[in-house]
Amino acid sequence: MGFGFLALLFSYLPALNQSFARREANILLLDARAGSPPCAAEMLRRHSNEHGREALQRLLEEWEHWTAEFLEGHLSYPVLAYFRSQHDNVSWLSSLTAVLDTCALIIAGVECSCERQARLTFAVARHAVVDLCLVFQIAPQEPSYDRLPDETRTKLRAILAEAGLKVQTEGGADVKLTELRNMYEPYVHALAAFFYINLPPWVHESEKLDNWQTSAWEPRVKASLRRWRKISAPKRDHW
Repeated sequence: MGFGFLALLFSYLPALNQSFARREANILLLDARAGSPPCAAEMLRRHSNEHGREALQRLLEEWEHWTAEFLEGHLSYPVLAYFRSQHDNVSWLSSLTAVLDTCALIIAGVECSCERQARLTFAVARHAVVDLCLVFQIAPQEPSYDRLPDETRTKLRAILAEAGLKVQTEGGADVKLTELRNMYEPYVHALAAFFYINLPPWVHESEKLDNWQTSAWEPRVKASLRRWRKISAPKRDHW
């Protein structure tokens, strides 16, 4: 029994570590693409130019595959869901929710060239949050607060319009977005309450530095990085 226990540890722990490392790699890459914490407004804004839209297509495709692998790994090893990310303002749930928000916006009326991919990524991401609730026997719950109130929705549209993205406001776009949100928000709210994880905003309330832009040893770098972001903002090609 002793040798069997040791064999179990040596075979089980490396598999967990590999799954955790693969999960965190894409979460880390999302930092410069969607902010810290990630949010739909930043993800679309940073991919608003011509080359950025092509990159957004690839990003959503990568997250379709990431989510499928994530779901398979967490169904096989549910304990992985308890493993925290290295930064306290990002997590697997906040990243997955930000991707769902972005896909919902694109499907509901943000004109870009990746609507089909957004539908595919939305489908597998919604599948993931539903199945995780089943695994942990968590019933979906009504959100305790509205993540997208009217004032935030207005601010979101202004950010996207300033970035050059066309946002549909007629033809039932708001109703469609609400229907899409109702398909996944009860599940992500239930998971957030169960795992004590904060859900990401749709729009950052104030300007925030990304995790890669901060350092405990270089506090003076924050001001210069803010200036760098403002100077670089018009082109956005570096994103």
